[in-house]
Amino acid sequence: MADVSDDAAAPWMDAQLGTLLAQKGHAWLLAGPSGLGQYSLALALARAWLCEEPSELGACGRCTSCHAIDVRAHADLCVLMPETSMLTLGWPLSEAAQSEIDDKKRKASKEVRIEAMRDAVEFSQRTSARGRGKAILVFPAERMNVVSANALLKTLEEPAGDVRFVLASEAAYRLLPTIRSRCLVHTMVWPQPDAALAWLQAHGVDAGQARVMLRAAGGRPQDALQFFRSEQDVQAWVRLPKAMAQGDPGVVQDWSASQTVDALQKLCHDMLAIGAGAEPRFFEASDLPATASVAGLTTWAKALAASQRTAEHPFNAGLMLEALVSQAQNALNSRH
Repeated sequence: MADVSDDAAAPWMDAQLGTLLAQKGHAWLLAGPSGLGQYSLALALARAWLCEEPSELGACGRCTSCHAIDVRAHADLCVLMPETSMLTLGWPLSEAAQSEIDDKKRKASKEVRIEAMRDAVEFSQRTSARGRGKAILVFPAERMNVVSANALLKTLEEPAGDVRFVLASEAAYRLLPTIRSRCLVHTMVWPQPDAALAWLQAHGVDAGQARVMLRAAGGRPQDALQFFRSEQDVQAWVRLPKAMAQGDPGVVQDWSASQTVDALQKLCHDMLAIGAGAEPRFFEASDLPATASVAGLTTWAKALAASQRTAEHPFNAGLMLEALVSQAQNALNSRH
């Protein structure tokens, strides 16, 4: 298995990186759905800006600046993320924030905290430590609340000194219009299936599993890799459609409520697509049950949307699972 870092930009991002490096400006917004590599591309862009020996293709990967980013200790790079994302991706929290979490005074935040934003604004006003300017990376940018976003807006409008921003978002529509308007917007490119499959295999995913996972993720390779690392049963995904038609909860009994709702929304999407004469996206057509009524599927889609709002914190996970399976069975067996 190849040793591939999660930080490394995937091959289909190389051309995108070259395009971004050729542009002039002080703020970029990388936008697209999850799983296309916004974080990796944003970090590659920041690396190139700060690299001591950059080329038109990106950072050298050998200099002291590149090494400092590798070990999460670059004095001229500020990473703004929710604390949960910081911990997942190996970025250090401030001493105060880490102490509060260690002492169980609070949980790691799922939003970009205003305290972190204030630190970033102060960082933007400092002199560059290495003389190659400074970079501020925000991911996922949509996790800024209104207060944090407004604090960033002023700095985006009037950046102090040689500082550049790269905002990476999986839901750019949730950003303030004033923030979007101050950035050069780059829409993430979807990789070709063969490139995505090769990338998954380089991360240790078996070829057969990679195909199922890539389909389950709707063609988005990083979401497929997350599927692999969640240790969900790949064959359970293949069996899911017909098991739900039979009212069999066994395939989802080890899944969280959130995972189950997500999977059933994808199944509902594919059944509606089949009903409209289109190709399914998340499952093989041969794995889907017989066509159900559009009315039944539409009612099911609305029920799943309602369930999604409480899926992260269900009142009773067992009862929610029973209800989800029952709804799925009724919808999949509805007829015109």
